[in-house]
Amino acid sequence: MNPPDYDVLLDDEIWAYMRRSDEFYPPDAVGLSIEDQRAVYNKMCAAFHQSHPDGVQTWDVTFGGVPCRIYEVGASDITVIYYHGGGFVVGGLESHDDVCAEICARSGYRVISVDYRLAPEVTFPGCFNDAYDAFQAIAAEYAGGIVLVGDSAGGNLAAAVAHHARGRIDGRIKGQVLIYPGLGGDATKGSYVRHANAPQLTVADMAFYQQVRSGGEPPKGDPRYAPLHDTDFSCLPPSVMITAECDPLSSDGETYRDAILAAGGKAIWVEEPGLVHGYLRARVMSQKAAASFDRIVAAISALGAGDWPADLS
Repeated sequence: MNPPDYDVLLDDEIWAYMRRSDEFYPPDAVGLSIEDQRAVYNKMCAAFHQSHPDGVQTWDVTFGGVPCRIYEVGASDITVIYYHGGGFVVGGLESHDDVCAEICARSGYRVISVDYRLAPEVTFPGCFNDAYDAFQAIAAEYAGGIVLVGDSAGGNLAAAVAHHARGRIDGRIKGQVLIYPGLGGDATKGSYVRHANAPQLTVADMAFYQQVRSGGEPPKGDPRYAPLHDTDFSCLPPSVMITAECDPLSSDGETYRDAILAAGGKAIWVEEPGLVHGYLRARVMSQKAAASFDRIVAAISALGAGDWPADLS
């Protein structure tokens, strides 16, 4: 199999975004100390940060002992719980602040961003425990439906919460939207092989993050760690997976969709051509990334309203 030609697959706008991103967060950032990784990541996020849309109000609170940030544009019966990406090692309330504000403004829903603790300060299941503790407390505080959303590592956490909530908090989760999530798929095939050395995220990068997150050997057969390792995909909420073509994790969206459909559930997978891992930040530089963000918001809005977003083209 010939290696992918990213000069062909990626357009000028995405290359411009990646050059801008690399000015702050270089491709070899995993070789830095954790402290330095966080510093350069925070600088990168700040460089791409957009002003909040008019009318969005925010305040910081604690749910289940976990720091969180609430975004509102008015009363809403729907709460979006957002788990940020960053390989379980970097990121926080500031890194995805503008993304959450825009989702709030465009959907009209309350959005709550969860600042789960990071590795290596806590190792698995620490991040998951924080994610689930916050989820339980938010569900207890706000009546109405919940939409779980997360990107990358946050997509993993959103799905893990959905799996764990079955039989515990039934009927409250109206859907989940997973943005280029890492779900623990088969690393010997699909995008893991074809895009092993993709720009913005490589298989080697993923191995580093897994080692830090697990504190050594990643656990096996635990859906709290890797939702695709579950043996039961029934009774999950309607699920939308949106992935980037040039990303080793893309196949996880397809595999997860197929597992849910085989178990009789509702699921859709959209692979965005010509995009790379982490493209949410590219939405102000790339028409493709902006169009994908439109689809993400449309999926969140539809699921919160109890509709199935069958057409995300």
